[in-house]
Amino acid sequence: MFGIVKKIKHDVRDKTLYMEIFGDNKVAYRVLSGKMLMYGDEVITYGIEVVDKKSGDMECIADFSRNIEDAVAFAESLITNKSRPQQLYSRALDYLRVSI
Repeated sequence: MFGIVKKIKHDVRDKTLYMEIFGDNKVAYRVLSGKMLMYGDEVITYGIEVVDKKSGDMECIADFSRNIEDAVAFAESLITNKSRPQQLYSRALDYLRVSI
């Protein structure tokens, strides 16, 4: 049995840096604010970006949440766990699994 999953692409515009924290592991954790169109309405969304200053690796989830408290709490959990950019998506799934 095969299935097709179509991912709807939402482009985040007008990105602004809301918060940036440098961890002791030389990794920058950023919370970004932006706007995107969702079903014809413009909504504010908050994203997470993790940048490793030593290797240059970067991962970003541009539309992590529409709630700033969730985005900041997730960024704090990344800092606490000293997460690397490669771990961003698995940590996001763990966080959303618990918070939903």
